[in-house]
Amino acid sequence: MPIQIQPVIMAGGSGTRLWPLSRAQFPKQFLVLSGKNSLFQQAALRLQALAAADLDVAQPIVVGNDEHRFLVLEQLRELKLAGASLLLEPVGRNTAPALTLAALQALEGGNDPVLVVSPADQTVTDAPEFTAALQRAVRRAADGSVMILGVTPLAPETGFGYIRTAEAGAGLAVAQFVEKPDLTTAQAYVAAGNYFWNSGIFVVKASVWLAALEQFRPDILSATRKAWAQREIDASFIRPGRAEFEAVPSESVDYAVMEKCPGSSVAIGMERLNAGWSDLGAWDAVWQVADKDAEGNAGVGDVLVHDSRNTLVHAASRLVSVVGLDDVVVVETADAVLVTHRSRSQDVKMIVNQLHTQGRTEQNLHRQVNRPWGWYDSIDAGSRFQVKRIMVKPGASLSLQMHHHRAEHWIVVSGTAEVTNGDKVIMLTENQSTYIPLGTTHRLSNPGKVPLEIIEVQSGSYLGEDDIVRFEDTYGRK
Repeated sequence: MPIQIQPVIMAGGSGTRLWPLSRAQFPKQFLVLSGKNSLFQQAALRLQALAAADLDVAQPIVVGNDEHRFLVLEQLRELKLAGASLLLEPVGRNTAPALTLAALQALEGGNDPVLVVSPADQTVTDAPEFTAALQRAVRRAADGSVMILGVTPLAPETGFGYIRTAEAGAGLAVAQFVEKPDLTTAQAYVAAGNYFWNSGIFVVKASVWLAALEQFRPDILSATRKAWAQREIDASFIRPGRAEFEAVPSESVDYAVMEKCPGSSVAIGMERLNAGWSDLGAWDAVWQVADKDAEGNAGVGDVLVHDSRNTLVHAASRLVSVVGLDDVVVVETADAVLVTHRSRSQDVKMIVNQLHTQGRTEQNLHRQVNRPWGWYDSIDAGSRFQVKRIMVKPGASLSLQMHHHRAEHWIVVSGTAEVTNGDKVIMLTENQSTYIPLGTTHRLSNPGKVPLEIIEVQSGSYLGEDDIVRFEDTYGRK
């Protein structure tokens, strides 16, 4: 009988060190940094590739937060993985409670599958080797072991935790987990040959995880079970009880269980991973895995480079040119530009902290903001006015709403719009327009089969996104 595999993708996190491309409302796991798929989609595809004659792979369980639920849903739909389960944490409680929710969900069907747990924001360059290593780990985990993938260190990296094994090689017993070291200690680890980067990819049967958590952190298990018992199901979304989940202790998988396994009754092993793995934790890591020219320069978008070496230039919305730069990162978006030395790319999070302290929106949102019905792009703003470009997907609809402080003019650029304006419903086509007075109940819908694009001109005393009173909403937003 085939081994049943339940992929679990940890899709939380904010990716602050990849600002300005990564924002709180659109973090790095949902970005396309290379190829055609986002990091989240790449993780999902890698786990689906585990299928073999003796391995039966289910659709994934995704653990994330409520704010990103429609991003997750849309990116799964693009992969034709609409049967995935989406566990939405009401508050962040780190990875141990998140994995516990996934284990409880996996056991609902009466089976005890092997959980293959992966972060959503990593990348590998050798997919076949990754699949082979993970398949070996799955077969060992099916016999009751806790398995982890350890990456052969390429350098004395101080930003990763390490795994010490009994000897150098593959398929080894784990002797110790060690914290992120200083440079001298990291150099000693690399020289020793039996220390590996902790990839954060775990393989364990659902029942084994719960038993280990019961042994080492019964308080987390008990509190998470209470939250799971109060769960609510809304279409594809599963929400644990909020009050109960807020009471769950916050802890990582490593601290709660993994670091306690060596020397205990819980068998723990490691599979060696040599697949070009990277956690893309900062822009320097993005440069390292990117395609480069003869001078070591990597460019994404409309980029011109002259007399520069080992430089990363990422242009999102316009031409970016650089001259005479070495070991520099330049990242451009529609509303922000980052310039940093590659060796200081970890410190980008300090800029994000400043944005947070100053209450600036650039830490949270891009100029183009995704919504479940499509997106809007704030293309201009001034005193008492704002101009947006809005795209509505075929068959989609904004909420039935009104505003206390602004009026709106809508001009159809392409497609067909169905407009509810007070007690009237009208159809608008290209070059036609309408006016929504302040305080009037209204809705914008796309009844057609092609995307609808409009220009919206807002005018009024306050133009914030929180001036929306929703009466009806297809997507369950308040």
